[in-house]
Amino acid sequence: MSTLHTYKSTITWTGNSGLGTTDYNPYERSHTISVTNKADILASSDPGFRGDASKHNPEELFLASLSSCHMLWYLHLCSVAGILVESYEDTAVGVMEETDNGSGKFIEVILYPIVTVSDTSMIEKAIAIHHEANTMCFIANSCNFEVKHKPIVRTI
Repeated sequence: MSTLHTYKSTITWTGNSGLGTTDYNPYERSHTISVTNKADILASSDPGFRGDASKHNPEELFLASLSSCHMLWYLHLCSVAGILVESYEDTAVGVMEETDNGSGKFIEVILYPIVTVSDTSMIEKAIAIHHEANTMCFIANSCNFEVKHKPIVRTI
């Protein structure tokens, strides 16, 4: 039996400089992402698409979602398997392909988690659990491409 979960966020465009979208160039791509009872996220498009480099863009947030979901599953699976994780850090790298008409899609994402476990005997299993976490990740399961991972697992 499946369970449905519903999520809600509000996007508000804040980039109207007084001319609206009368032309492609003058309007700002700035917007605010709001979720009830949480801090707002100030966002824009990527600088390559006339965005504000000081703000998060959808592509970065997409990578962060993949990385975060993978980590949360990984930590859960390690706790069940008796693997004591001391620290976890990941750098997600994605490649987006832009088409001639300006649209595009991600064609590859690789996660590079660096995990510290408490004992050398846990390293092999800790590496293997990344595959299982990848198959459990809600966000990775929603992608139309494989999310790869190249973990490093070490001890203190």
